[in-house]
Amino acid sequence: MKLATRIALSVTVVVPLLVITAGLVVLGLVSRDLHSQQDTRLQDRASAVLPGIRTLLAADHNGRPKVEQNQHRKVLDDVLDAGIQVQAADGTVVLTGGPQPTDTARLPDRTPNGPVTFQDRGHSWRVLVVPVSGAAPGTLRLFAPASATDPQLAAVRRRVVFVALVAAPVSGLLAYGLAGRATASVRRLSRRAAELDPRAGAAAFASTPTRITEVDELSRSISQLLARYDEQAARTTQALDTARSFSSAASHELRTPLMSMRTDLDVLAAHPDLPAEERAEVVRDLQRDHARLLELLTALRMLAQGDLVEVSAFSPLDLADLVDAAATEARRRHPEATLEAELPGEVRVFGWDAGLRILLANLLGNAVVHGHRPGEPASVAVRLRTEGDRAVLTVDDHGPGVPADQREAVFLRFHHGPGSPGSGLGLTLVAQQAALHQGSVTVGDAPGGGARFEVRLPLTRPDTPTLMLPLRRDWL
Repeated sequence: MKLATRIALSVTVVVPLLVITAGLVVLGLVSRDLHSQQDTRLQDRASAVLPGIRTLLAADHNGRPKVEQNQHRKVLDDVLDAGIQVQAADGTVVLTGGPQPTDTARLPDRTPNGPVTFQDRGHSWRVLVVPVSGAAPGTLRLFAPASATDPQLAAVRRRVVFVALVAAPVSGLLAYGLAGRATASVRRLSRRAAELDPRAGAAAFASTPTRITEVDELSRSISQLLARYDEQAARTTQALDTARSFSSAASHELRTPLMSMRTDLDVLAAHPDLPAEERAEVVRDLQRDHARLLELLTALRMLAQGDLVEVSAFSPLDLADLVDAAATEARRRHPEATLEAELPGEVRVFGWDAGLRILLANLLGNAVVHGHRPGEPASVAVRLRTEGDRAVLTVDDHGPGVPADQREAVFLRFHHGPGSPGSGLGLTLVAQQAALHQGSVTVGDAPGGGARFEVRLPLTRPDTPTLMLPLRRDWL
């Protein structure tokens, strides 16, 4: 059922009920007003005839029939359409006239608060009892049928029913027309949503305000839903690209060590009586290839993590603590190297903890492996400082340095220097993490010879605690 039809049916039912409810309230108010008017008339009649009643009772008491007869006529003329009954002090009825209850009706003796209602054989009467004082006391009762107001109440009741019957179809038709106009914008929005090409995304659903709050809110909700869908589709595509790149890079780079291992295994299988020295050399080759495989797979996994990380993984961190931990780990792994760290008390950055650890481990590992001259142990100096709104980390070694024409190439995937034992992905990981943290990494000459790697990362700012990750993350 259409919304306009639902609204019309609801209004068709509700409006007559409201009219009837209002009519019942009005009917009660009219009934109360009519009874009040009737009571006022009875009290006015009592005030008008009371002097004549006193004269009538006095004439009856003194035995003057002529005066009594004259007062009879005068009182009946003054009482008009009301019923009247006058009793002497001894209970004798002196005068009756007009509409009266039956003789068996039990009449009230007093009505101190005004007229009251009593029942007589299924009929309701309003009665006002007024005590008559003077030389000849008595009691005056004025009557009026309570049903005298029924014709007026019936007229009001008929009008209420008529209005309710007319209001039902009229209100339903009006509600249907107004609801149709009100839901027209919703229907247009529904058609646009149905005709939307899923490949077009949120950009194709740009809508103009209708100045109808609910419709505009629905339109914004659909736009936000499409935007989230586009974002999720982009993430899915990026994840698929990362998976394809991972498998492609792994198959390409693992081919050489795997073939080498296969050759060594074939040699061991074909020559079980190989001399011990040659067998030990083959085993060492296998161990080196195995270590290279593990290093390569670990580096590829880290690159994949960086390509898929989300902003929710970032939080405020103390970079000085991370550098100190990385330097301690590098000393443990390479006890023969000399590694000095100059660190401030605290340097706060907004970063990914695992990503910064990857950056520091590879940066220091690269310096220890390449930062020495033949026959000399490695000597590395690590310094961390702040410069404006940036944290600046420098890693100096005393190795051969990096030629100027290769300083950009060292950050590319699988770039190997002459005699490099690594996977060619260590500095790629450093560059990836610097880009994810909206920073940069450069290589230059260290004072006294060697290479200097410099990483710059933005410091934490209270007004911008989060960051936007790069749109394209294709390090794999």
